[in-house]
Amino acid sequence: MRRSLVATAAVAALALAGCSNGGSSGTSTTPTSGAASADAVAYMDKVCGAASEFAKIEKTAPKLDGTDSTKLKADMAAYMGQLADAFTKSAEGMKNVGPSPVSGGEEAVNKMAETFTSLGTVFSDAKTRVEQADSNDATGGLQAAGEAIAKLSELADPLRELKGVPELQKATQTAPKCQEMQRLNVTPTS
Repeated sequence: MRRSLVATAAVAALALAGCSNGGSSGTSTTPTSGAASADAVAYMDKVCGAASEFAKIEKTAPKLDGTDSTKLKADMAAYMGQLADAFTKSAEGMKNVGPSPVSGGEEAVNKMAETFTSLGTVFSDAKTRVEQADSNDATGGLQAAGEAIAKLSELADPLRELKGVPELQKATQTAPKCQEMQRLNVTPTS
């Protein structure tokens, strides 16, 4: 059971690596004509810069040694803490990007920040549960970690809130930090 949970956690963490590309879902409500305004591009550059704190973290679970449950628990708790910190930093950054130059933009970014805040809390709680798990039976801790990682599906498209704000969605295609965030999320082949 322990190996199954570790494998599930690792697979989910690897899946996360490809989740934050912000716009390659195959369907788009972005208009194809005209460019986004310079103000919209600058705003989305700030938003993606804030969101990229999450994108910069290591997305693969630590190599877990099933023969040392104390180390296993410590490594998984540290990983949960890294995820919690990254989501929290991203949420705080998004809350501080300032007013949107486009109607509906602030609401969309606030919803994005709420999602990141929620995920930060989920991983912080999972870290606590892993730390409190019995060192002789790390399964409980691994289960908490697996449940937290399963919540990452909420972030399958971190910029989905922009679908109702086409100019900002279009701005992500040229905003340098949005492009950088997409490059940070290339899924490893190994």
